[in-house]
Amino acid sequence: MQLELAVLDWIQLHFRCGFLDWLMPFASSLSNHGEVWILLSVLLLLLRRQRRYGLSTACALTLDLVACNMILKPLIGRARPFALRPGLSLLVPPPGDASFPSGHTAAAFAAAFALKTAGSPLWRPALALAAVTAFSRLYLYVHWPTDVLGGILLGAAVGWAGARLAEVLVKEAKQS
Repeated sequence: MQLELAVLDWIQLHFRCGFLDWLMPFASSLSNHGEVWILLSVLLLLLRRQRRYGLSTACALTLDLVACNMILKPLIGRARPFALRPGLSLLVPPPGDASFPSGHTAAAFAAAFALKTAGSPLWRPALALAAVTAFSRLYLYVHWPTDVLGGILLGAAVGWAGARLAEVLVKEAKQS
């Protein structure tokens, strides 16, 4: 835990500036409830040629919701890092749920990996936004580095699984 606190403190010491103090809360807010990824899924589902990508991301986000928010967070119940730094001024309201894994990071990487697995060219910009989202959670001092790593790994797994599930659903629908 001390090493993780050292990483978070190092980020605060070397990266804190006015621009990032504005950008990181904004970037993080895009995934507060998965909004940007849900919107992307819906938009892709509305476009005939993009539907399989939309279905892939929707499946991945659903798997992420269950795995991250309904199973892992309540089961592990890890406290957030800002709880150990009572004098720290947060740039966002303090989250009230458990820390591990990072739900913002998991949702972002779930969408990016679903798009990659499904073959969408949108995976690159999605991955870039996912990386910014992951860093924002550290910058904002609301997650431990291992929470973010856990979110990346969970997101990658459910992203891949969501794309595969979408393939199966499409094949079954065509056979019906």
